[in-house]
Amino acid sequence: MLKKLLPATLLTLTTATALTLGAIPAAQASPASPASPVSPASPATPAASAHVPDSRVSTAFTLPGEKVYPEGIAADPRDHTVYVGSYADGTVYRARPGARTAEVFLPAGTDGRHTANGLRVDARGRLWVTDSTSGVAVYDTASGRRLAHFEVAGAGALFVNDLTITPDGTAYLTDSVRAVIYRVTPAQLAAGSGALLPAYDLKGHLTPSPAGSFSLNGIVSDPAGRYLLAVDMTAGDLHRIDLRTGAISRVTLRGGDLVHADGLDLAPDGTLRVAHNTTNTLTRWQVSPDGSRARLTRTITDPSLQIPTTLSHAPGRTLVVRSQFDKGGPMGEGTPTTFTIASVRGL
Repeated sequence: MLKKLLPATLLTLTTATALTLGAIPAAQASPASPASPVSPASPATPAASAHVPDSRVSTAFTLPGEKVYPEGIAADPRDHTVYVGSYADGTVYRARPGARTAEVFLPAGTDGRHTANGLRVDARGRLWVTDSTSGVAVYDTASGRRLAHFEVAGAGALFVNDLTITPDGTAYLTDSVRAVIYRVTPAQLAAGSGALLPAYDLKGHLTPSPAGSFSLNGIVSDPAGRYLLAVDMTAGDLHRIDLRTGAISRVTLRGGDLVHADGLDLAPDGTLRVAHNTTNTLTRWQVSPDGSRARLTRTITDPSLQIPTTLSHAPGRTLVVRSQFDKGGPMGEGTPTTFTIASVRGL
């Protein structure tokens, strides 16, 4: 879900991993996204100084493996089991409530899966897992059996990124290369397989960005099923898609922007939580009832977030993926520490 170079052909695992955080011009290396450690609605960049760990950031559980490089996260609304996907090899991990270490739920390469980017658990307990190189698969969380799979139709570059599921059971998925939103309906899910086809094309609505930049990334849906919100991580814009009329508009942001925004989490009360990956920043926004405006209300920046990619909020804490993509992963050389999921209070 991080910013990547535009590949010339269909992404393979090797290409996708190598390009995960390229194509950021030097002039954009210090984006204007909110970055003050504590103060609400303040987009100022923190002064250079010795880092004091934020007491609100701790470790929820660890992920077994030396090169996990996690990216996606989802919680089962029924029993609060948490699932985490590996961008490196497509492994999906499972952490039951109270567990300090996750276990492997779907091994690497299951059903030919190369990556595990966006994850969601729907109301019926089915786990949706996107593979950036092909499409999305749906699994039974009790048995691990694949229930359905959908692949992008046609040749050419693509990067299936994140997804959301509306109250009627329809799934919507972003493509960061094609700047489209795909759709899987309940009827298609029941059929078990098929082509992943665009429902909305946002190319004509996006702010022009440097060649090779990725655009659409995180996506969430209004709990009432009226609209979608999808972020353009390069431009820092948030787009609203009306599910009744198909109208696409840009959300008015107040107090900051969404540059480097990756994962999104929208609560029923209109609270939007965002992970900004390369700036190690989390922001909280209040979205208007109609989804047309969003106001920045809180910012947390902490290097211990280790390049946060996605997040999942529950009462009392927000679980945040520490990707460590800059430690021997797709962002650069180095040696990672133990891979973990952070628990953040007060977001």
